[in-house]
Amino acid sequence: MTVNVRQDVNPASQKSKQDYRAATVMRAEHTESSLTLLLEQQAAKVPSDVFLFASFCCMAFSLGAELTGRERAARFTGMWVAPLLIMGVYTKMVKTFGAR
Repeated sequence: MTVNVRQDVNPASQKSKQDYRAATVMRAEHTESSLTLLLEQQAAKVPSDVFLFASFCCMAFSLGAELTGRERAARFTGMWVAPLLIMGVYTKMVKTFGAR
């Protein structure tokens, strides 16, 4: 005998569908400057794929330089990968949450 019992994968999922808004800024020293807002607006225009592609290019160049014996160039460009990926995450967050 088969009993049909409905089981939600995540019963708390309905609670997570709330509309989240940014917290209001209560004090003047916590506000963003106009330069920061401008940078966030410009960063939101750059596709996140650009940073991913640039990091893959840096990895490929670093591997090629390492294999050809140019160790300093390989290490120098290899260090660019993490900051490029972090910039990609930042632009994705600015696009998702928006500039305040």
